[in-house]
Amino acid sequence: MDLQKSIIKVQKRIRKCVKEANRKFEDVHLIAVTKYFGVKINEQLYDLGLREFGENRADVFLKKVYKLENRKNIIWHFIGNLQRRKVKQVINKIDYFHALDRFSLAVEIEKQAAKKIKCFVEVNISKEKSKHGFKAKEVEAFIYELRNFTKIEVVGLMTVAALSASKEELHKCFRQLKILQERIASLRIAYAPCTEVSMGMSQDFEIALLKGASYIRIGTALYS
Repeated sequence: MDLQKSIIKVQKRIRKCVKEANRKFEDVHLIAVTKYFGVKINEQLYDLGLREFGENRADVFLKKVYKLENRKNIIWHFIGNLQRRKVKQVINKIDYFHALDRFSLAVEIEKQAAKKIKCFVEVNISKEKSKHGFKAKEVEAFIYELRNFTKIEVVGLMTVAALSASKEELHKCFRQLKILQERIASLRIAYAPCTEVSMGMSQDFEIALLKGASYIRIGTALYS
């Protein structure tokens, strides 16, 4: 695989979308999802200029953190469901957590974190039974439940669109999350600025960008 060509191709697609949406390229965070590859891919992507990596398996993530500890300025995103028993192992080694999907997990993070953790609340906008996350109508109440927590900062909202979704359904899904994010941000909650939106993967990130995504999680498109 020619990673450099793939990165350039993805970045061109991002630039086209943000121009159409009257946004800035610099406002978009490209998270390279490396969960299916060994550390050598992370090293190659790093050498090609990428700094933000996404992992979803605690054991693999921990091995990579150790092996890449001498690489400066890496930003680690944990993007998958996190079991409570794994929180202690990973929470202080990540920069962003994209899957805060239940109160019991928030309690465990509060207990184990040695620093303030930047979190995205996961929202099941598509209402799929197989997906994790809060219903849209539950998000505000959940955030207020965190008012006495000192180790959690809700920087934004995250969703995963249905794989089978049509373009029209994707536009609707991502638009709904952006509207919800803006509503939460308008509440001006100190511990939940909620200025960011994590949505969009290889198959749908362009629509996500048009609807306001600030963090996109790209895997397949970087390796093809």
